[in-house]
Amino acid sequence: MKYAMVLAAGLGQRMRPLTAETAKPLLPLLGRSLLDHALDRLAQAGVEEVVVNAHWCAPRVAEALAARDGTPPRLRLQLEPDLLETGGGVRRALPRLGEAPFAVVNGDAYWLDGPSPALSLLRRHFDPARMDALLLLVRTSQVEGEVGRGDFFLDGAGRLRRPRGTEVAPFIFGGLQVMAPALVAPEPEGRFSLNRCFDRAIEAGRLFGLVHDGAWFHLSTPADLARTERRLRAGLLSHFR
Repeated sequence: MKYAMVLAAGLGQRMRPLTAETAKPLLPLLGRSLLDHALDRLAQAGVEEVVVNAHWCAPRVAEALAARDGTPPRLRLQLEPDLLETGGGVRRALPRLGEAPFAVVNGDAYWLDGPSPALSLLRRHFDPARMDALLLLVRTSQVEGEVGRGDFFLDGAGRLRRPRGTEVAPFIFGGLQVMAPALVAPEPEGRFSLNRCFDRAIEAGRLFGLVHDGAWFHLSTPADLARTERRLRAGLLSHFR
């Protein structure tokens, strides 16, 4: 898996006022930005080229990429003057992401690995013959913060479906995935959510999930970020990496 994308173009409105003058992925955690944490993990997974999209406070995102130490070796900034959302951003980046499956990481995703790195597990379990995307899932019972009705149910074969009616799903999407270009290639360029692609893949039986065996942190509000900082500095999760 040589290619990846980090989604860093969102407005981060629920993180205001911290994001009034900076992009959410540039907020610090343990002395490094969330974007740096994500890029570090991708470099550790052997990814060689990463596309990072930017819209809100794009010049600051560009500065952060320029300040990196050369890992991953190639960083490509994708400026989006018009907000394209998650799906539109990945769709525009396809020519830079190659023809093989690639990783996509939300710019505000922060996790600690269990026995094996999450990105390596996703890569290892991704089967392009059966899957259009393999999502990292987190149990709602392990999440501190608002999760609503959850995102997905997981069947015995690893396929995903959405909750129906008043159902409450036991898993949420953790912001990491490996996808085939075919997940977004049928879509016209422009603004759309990856959820549209997920729903199409669910109908085709080609959206799968893998349950995270490490720690994961819900970073939606300033209170979430402060709580995560406290827990990590207190060493409460030293058994994860």
